[in-house]
Amino acid sequence: MNKDIFCKGYTWGFFSPSGVFRTKAAERSMERLASNGLNWICIPANAWQESFASTRVFCDYHKTQTDEDIEFAVKKAKSLGLKVCLKPMVDCLDRSWRARIDFPAENPEYWDKWFGSYTAFMLHYAKLAEKIGCEMLCTGCEMAGMDKQSERCRKLISEVRKVYGGIVMHNINHGDELRFDWLGDVDIIGISAYYPVTDGVSRSREHMLNEWNKRVEVLEAAHRHYRKPIMFAEIGVRNEEGCTQYPWDFHDRPDKPTDEQEQADFYDTAMEATWDKDWFCGYFWWDWKAVLPPVEKAHENRDFTVYGKLAESTLKKWYTK
Repeated sequence: MNKDIFCKGYTWGFFSPSGVFRTKAAERSMERLASNGLNWICIPANAWQESFASTRVFCDYHKTQTDEDIEFAVKKAKSLGLKVCLKPMVDCLDRSWRARIDFPAENPEYWDKWFGSYTAFMLHYAKLAEKIGCEMLCTGCEMAGMDKQSERCRKLISEVRKVYGGIVMHNINHGDELRFDWLGDVDIIGISAYYPVTDGVSRSREHMLNEWNKRVEVLEAAHRHYRKPIMFAEIGVRNEEGCTQYPWDFHDRPDKPTDEQEQADFYDTAMEATWDKDWFCGYFWWDWKAVLPPVEKAHENRDFTVYGKLAESTLKKWYTK
């Protein structure tokens, strides 16, 4: 276990509309989440662009959390003894995955415009994170097109450090562990660890653990290459039979039965494989809603959240050990 920082964390409140963070329901949700032994929480701030080919990042305050919402949530987290990672995230209104944001190499002016807009967006939240005492800032999430732009990314990190003095983490996607040469500029390399750990034949716990151990070898190679600690900035899976073959997939499959044990085994084996590695510094599991249904309805949910499901007990077992 990394002795300097170890995030027993979870991502909370993704895609919450304006105003939701400041409700009693959201406070109760965070309290329930914290009761699982967390010491960190990751709070997203959502922004948008029209399509994968747009050059302007903007906020939509029907969809975007206000600065007041974020400050309220951070104060609540700190009252519960949690450290905070602020995670500004860009999504596309045309439903393109943010990793697809990209422009032709022969037209660098598009990247210049996009980075100008993205940098202004990130600096806004970097200043806010500094002001309200967030201990960590995530500078990007699963943005492979952006992350190919090495010099522009280095400049972005440099600009962020001028206004923010906390831990700078950058979140790349699984499969990109050794792809981007500039990642040594950040303090922690975060991975979206939606690794498939079953094959459609075996969904046993033993099979999952064996697959996780293979992933750990790649993660350790990334640590040696960049000389930076590694964390799972996103990780999770739905409670649906077969979900561990495609943990990244958020689509509901009504023809598949729910399977809380498979979800719980994914949690259990991921933490067993990584928990005691000196170069590994924790988890922000995906994702816990800011407004929860009655607990007796929790088992009807087939999404990533573990609220009221078997995996919540698994999480608490590890986080309170």
